[in-house]
Amino acid sequence: MDDALLAKLTGRLGDKATVEKLCAAFGDVYRVFLPDVIKSETNLDVQVNYLGCQAGYKHDLVADLGDSVTLVDGSLRNWSQDITLSCGNGFIITLMEHLLGASPETVEQPADRQLSIIELELAVTVFEKIASVLRSAVNAPGGFEPMLETPHAAETRPKAPDDKPDEFAAAINMSITLSGITSEFSLIAPQAALLKTTVVAPRAKNASANSSEWTEQISEQVRRSQVTLEARIRLQELTLRTISKLAAGDVIPFLDSGDVRVDVSANSKELYVCEFGRSGENYTVRVKDTINSDDDLIRYLMN
Repeated sequence: MDDALLAKLTGRLGDKATVEKLCAAFGDVYRVFLPDVIKSETNLDVQVNYLGCQAGYKHDLVADLGDSVTLVDGSLRNWSQDITLSCGNGFIITLMEHLLGASPETVEQPADRQLSIIELELAVTVFEKIASVLRSAVNAPGGFEPMLETPHAAETRPKAPDDKPDEFAAAINMSITLSGITSEFSLIAPQAALLKTTVVAPRAKNASANSSEWTEQISEQVRRSQVTLEARIRLQELTLRTISKLAAGDVIPFLDSGDVRVDVSANSKELYVCEFGRSGENYTVRVKDTINSDDDLIRYLMN
């Protein structure tokens, strides 16, 4: 029997009008309530709009999102065990800048790139908020919390196994705008779950939280993140003729004759002035002075 016909007979594939109506209902919920969620917790104004939906095999819908997004797979007990959320990297990057103190007039269109480790940690929180609206909008019994896996770049998403059957799904596509920077996010869910759903508007929540919670959380995530340090020692100047004749075993002296100055940096950002030394069998550097304040360093290393 044809896959599509069998899926229709078993409630896993709906007609175009029904699927579009359900997706639009989800779009209305996200348009109204996600800005309130973000506003209440960050004090930032975002605008969310429904862009439409796509129907097809789930793997194809995920692939159509492109590479400039971050994805997370998850489940919502008593509703669906196989949902995927996506969010444009531009929104995460822009949100990070705001949470670390950037003013709206200084925020520019972010580069088309993957998220840094720190930004991926922020993505966890963003996806939790998107999933919380989903939880509130569906009529799944039990009131269970969504379970989300670790966010990952679209480029690193493992290929779906050939022996695992694909399922018919729908992608609910939304735009989200912060400080004039517009990105997209999507909910991709099996049609089997959508077709048995009655979409309900969530109850308005008391906007008692503020941006300090998110800011403190992100600052703490930044401080816990591993950063690769580089040390640069200046050597004595040599002529090009001398340099061109250097061979294995030749020695180039340090520029400093006393305590050897070492400039330590991370991500090309100078952090410390140090002196070169040795402790047992290990060569070391000792911090003598700092170059940037803690806040400046955090703001820079987020990229």
